[in-house]
This record gives sequence, structure tokens and C-alpha cells, in this order.
Amino acid sequence: MALELRQSLKLSQQLVLTPQLQQAIKLLQLSHLDLVSAIQTELVENPTLEEIPGTEAREVSNGEMELARESRALQAEDAERHNGVQQTDQDWLKIIEAQNQRGSSQAGSKGTIYDDLPPIEASLSSSDTLAEHLTWQLNMLHCTDSEMIGCKIIISNLDHRGYLKLSLEEVAETGGIEIFDAESAQLVVQSLDPTGCGATSLVDCLLFQVKAKYPEDPYFPLIIEDHIGDLERRNYQGISKALQIDVEDVIEYHKMIRGLEPSPGRGYSDSEPQYITPDVRVIKVGDEWKILQNQDGLPKLRVSGYYKSILEGSGSKEDRAYIKEKLEAADFLIKSIYKRQSTIHKVVRCILDRQSDFFDGGVEDLRPMVLRDVAEEIGVHESTVSRVTSNKYLECPHGILELKFFFSSGIQQGDGVDVSAVSIKSKIKQLIASENPKKPLSDQAIVGLLDEEGVRCARRTVAKYREALGILPSSKRKQLF
Repeated sequence: MALELRQSLKLSQQLVLTPQLQQAIKLLQLSHLDLVSAIQTELVENPTLEEIPGTEAREVSNGEMELARESRALQAEDAERHNGVQQTDQDWLKIIEAQNQRGSSQAGSKGTIYDDLPPIEASLSSSDTLAEHLTWQLNMLHCTDSEMIGCKIIISNLDHRGYLKLSLEEVAETGGIEIFDAESAQLVVQSLDPTGCGATSLVDCLLFQVKAKYPEDPYFPLIIEDHIGDLERRNYQGISKALQIDVEDVIEYHKMIRGLEPSPGRGYSDSEPQYITPDVRVIKVGDEWKILQNQDGLPKLRVSGYYKSILEGSGSKEDRAYIKEKLEAADFLIKSIYKRQSTIHKVVRCILDRQSDFFDGGVEDLRPMVLRDVAEEIGVHESTVSRVTSNKYLECPHGILELKFFFSSGIQQGDGVDVSAVSIKSKIKQLIASENPKKPLSDQAIVGLLDEEGVRCARRTVAKYREALGILPSSKRKQLF
């Protein structure tokens, strides 16, 4: 059969995401801080986009107008509540005049005793990292050159717990030193404050600490090296039989071991704190819940009238094409931002209506809800709801919560009413928090207590939720001291 080339026509349908649609989808799933950053970038890159404080680029929808009216009304109520009376224009004029007089009098003065002090930026300080803290101590010790090389390599390869990520063979190879110099360097680092840094495992870390604290005790090293698993399982009888000591002594050893630091480097973590800026606030005014979207840092945008006039006037073909492209991009960005805010408002309104019991009561009143429920109610696709709830946070009287927190599966009860998995986890957490530590609740006992509260679930479900909460089983929660 001979191969040949042919031309043919074929009709097919396929989904094509235009650059504008991709931008709209990207804006929808951005958090508040990321949105502010994206807008600032567009303001720099697109000359036809303008920031006009206090103005809006287009007429807003009815929902947005209602939101703006609610925001202004709440601000007015807050002002009346804090000030008692509203200030008139004449009051503001007096304040401005007083400030001007104060400024002129200060300008003519000779200054204050604080004028010669350095700026506050020069007085700011930050805590040392673990590596800096250990290096400072190392510089005050007398070590051989090979040991000093090994110590610096070990210190620079510690993780956030203070454990050494390399083997001693790798330390020796990296520094070009002998293996016994690397071992000596490890002992030097472990002896620094905090004690135990430079260990390669939990057993190694605890073992060095007990040898430094209790050098004469013969049982501590044996318990940590050979019976750390028995301590975890509270198998005091097994340790007592193996070491030929009393159970009471084993319990006392366990108590002292719990006083050691398994992660000596955690007090010197150099990780930056992650701050959360809520995208939406939900507050109660009277008997009604109000939704306020966070507008902090979001500039008011509009399309530049100057570039519109250039497009309408004379100019080269290339200039007109460039300006037209940028004007369309600016207009689409503004519409996408307002569409994003409107969609978030609709989703939060739906959540507020469906989870009103939670906002009034708490976590135990959370109802089961999935993305499809919200998508069908507001008339969008489930993927849109998923993007809206990603990286978005809501501030309410119960704290700052991710929007995905309100979506959870449920367990059907005998009366046909579903109970949220989050609600059941909260009940399990409360039961375990109030248990007797010497007689902790088993999973089956928790099932019985939940049943008394009208929540029916299997023991396997309780075990799964307990593990999801990071709670140990009853055998490992039991405390004898």
C-alpha cells in the first residue's frame, strides 16, 4: 500500500482558553494580597490603566451597590458609636487650623531632646538563627583546624530541628578531614547550647542530653537505646523485667526523659511567619449578618481618557494597534476584578445562608455542604466555586477561617439528618480534651458518648477522625504521672 499526502476538511469542537479568559481565571483564584500585587504589576506594565482614588471605572452591579451602601452605613454606625455625635464641617476646619498652628510653632522651635537620636529603623533587632548562635559559641572554643572545619560544615547542614542532615563520612569528605576529626567535631557541636544539636537521630539526640545531665546513671542509656519503643507504648512492665528494676523507677525515668528536648533547634527557627489577610468579613448588625469585602490596598481603576483620545486622533498604524491592545486589556482587567468581587460575594452569601447555625452557634452546628450545592444555587460551575474558595479567608466571630472550611462531607443519621464531619471531629476533640488522662477514652467509648449526644458513627470512623486530628490512641495517651 503506497503512502500519499491528502488535503481534507474536518469539523470539530474544542475548548480554547483565550489569554483574557486565562487572566480572569487567574484573578479569581488569587488571594487578597496576591490580587493587590497583580494589580500593581498591571499598573506598571499597562500605561492605559489609571488609578483614581475615590472613583470607579464603571457602574457597579446592584449587589455591589448594596454592598457599598451596607459598608457606608456600618461605618457611620461605628462613628456614631465611638464618637457619640457626628462632627460637622466646621469641626474639621477647627482641627485642621489647630494642626497648622501646631506645625508652624514646632517649625520655629529649636527641637527636642529626641532629635539627635537615631531613627527607629536603626534600633530594630532580629533574633539570631540557630547557625549564628552556634557559630558565636564555636568562635570562643579552642579546637584544632580540622575540628573547626568539621564543626562549621555540621552547623551549616543542620535542619530546623537541629539534626545533622549529612553522615559523618560526608562531613569528612566535604571538609577534606579524617573521620575521627568529624566525630570530634560532632561532639563539640552537641556540647554547645542548645545541647544535642548535630545529632543524626532522635535516639542520638536524647542520648547525648542524658549523658550530659546524668553522666553517672547506668540505666538511662539502656532505656533510650533499647527501649524507646516500649516507652512510647507505655510498656513499663517490659522495661522493668528487661532491666531488673522496679516499675516505679521506670516511670520516673520516663518522666525525666520527657523533660528532654527532642528538637533542640526549634527555638531558633528562622522561618518567616505567614500572615493571613481575610478577603471577607462577616459581622452581625442587629439580627442580620452583613458581608464586607476587604478593599484595603485595592486601587480604584479606570481606562485612561488620554490614550482614548490618542486612539481617536491621528497616529501611526503601529501606535494605534498598540494602544488599542492595551486599552482592551485594561478594560478587561477592570471587568474581571469586579466580576471576581461579585462572584466572591455571591459564594459567601450562599455560605452564610446555608451555615447560619454555625455563625450563631459554633463548629458543632456546621452542616454538611459540598461545592455542587453552592454552584447550583449561584449558577456557576463547581470549578469556579473551587477557585473562589482557594486561598480565600473569612473573618467572623469564630476566628479567621478558610472558605474551604465550610465544605465537608456528612454522616447520615437514623432520622435522615446529616451531621458534618467537621462537627464530629470537634466533638471528638472536646471529649478527649476533657477525659481523665490516667483513664483515656478508647475509640469505642467515644462512639458510645457520641451516641448519647445523638451522633451515630462507627468506631472506624472515630479512629479515622482522631488520626486526622493528630491525636494518639488511648494506649499512648495514658499518663501515670
